[in-house]
Amino acid sequence: MTVIFKIAPDALWSEAKDAGVFTGAPIDLADGYIHFSTAEQARETADKYFNGESNLLLVAVDGEMLGDKLKWEPSRGGALFPHLYGPLDFSAVLWTKALPVGTDGQHVFPELAA
Repeated sequence: MTVIFKIAPDALWSEAKDAGVFTGAPIDLADGYIHFSTAEQARETADKYFNGESNLLLVAVDGEMLGDKLKWEPSRGGALFPHLYGPLDFSAVLWTKALPVGTDGQHVFPELAA
């Protein structure tokens, strides 16, 4: 199984769950795909795009369940990042966990399986 991760504001994720579909955050909608990260990329993503933000969730997704809508494309420094072209099917979600900000200002991540 290939596990990929989405960092999302709690309120946005709750709205999506209520609506029955997650189409992405504003940056995803602007770029035309939903941004994901690998376990190795998630902390850098949090630092770069969500620095100091609270009320975030870390969403773990089974990338293999997304089929051919999931593309691995070069981004930061040429590293391949998972991008989903289409809405996220909640059946692919493995778990969601709070992503709090620690006393050092950095997000406190749960244990991530690569």
